Amino acid sequence: MQPRIPRQSTHEQGIHRADNDARLSAELAAVVAGARRRALRDGDRQIDTAHLLHSLLESDPEARAVFGDGPQIARLLGYLVQRSIGYGLRWQGTVEDSGAIPVITAAEGWSPLAAGALEYACERAALRGDELACGIDLLAAIVADPESRAVEVLRRAGIESPEVLVWIESTAPPPATEPSAR
Repeated sequence: MQPRIPRQSTHEQGIHRADNDARLSAELAAVVAGARRRALRDGDRQIDTAHLLHSLLESDPEARAVFGDGPQIARLLGYLVQRSIGYGLRWQGTVEDSGAIPVITAAEGWSPLAAGALEYACERAALRGDELACGIDLLAAIVADPESRAVEVLRRAGIESPEVLVWIESTAPPPATEPSAR
């Protein structure tokens, strides 16, 4: 007889470590947890950038606002929902890696691009002078690589990722600067 609650694999334990990252805001930690649940539910081996994008749009109002309230967000969410039943099935069993960044092996349970995006989000927050990364930091990070699954979903929905990145960067607060020596 199978237990009702399956034992947690080392894969899932690696995913949970990111949920507790002290550099993430509470809202971003919730986004990561949502992406983890989505990946597990879909039977995917790793959290990828499309899981992160989907979770961001569902739970982060600031990230969702980037795409407006019109048909564009509806189309985007439609494509994200279809990933588990449609074109996203070809992603199952494969690793999301564009080759543009070095493979990150310390983040078990994460695609190299998703792990890199989470790290970049934390760096982006630090450059701004914030201790905690937020959803908009992660959105900027996942749309930065043109080969990511999130960018492929955006493209299918008729959204150009460079435009998203330009909009995010144009509305972001300026980076923190060191006080000058007098």
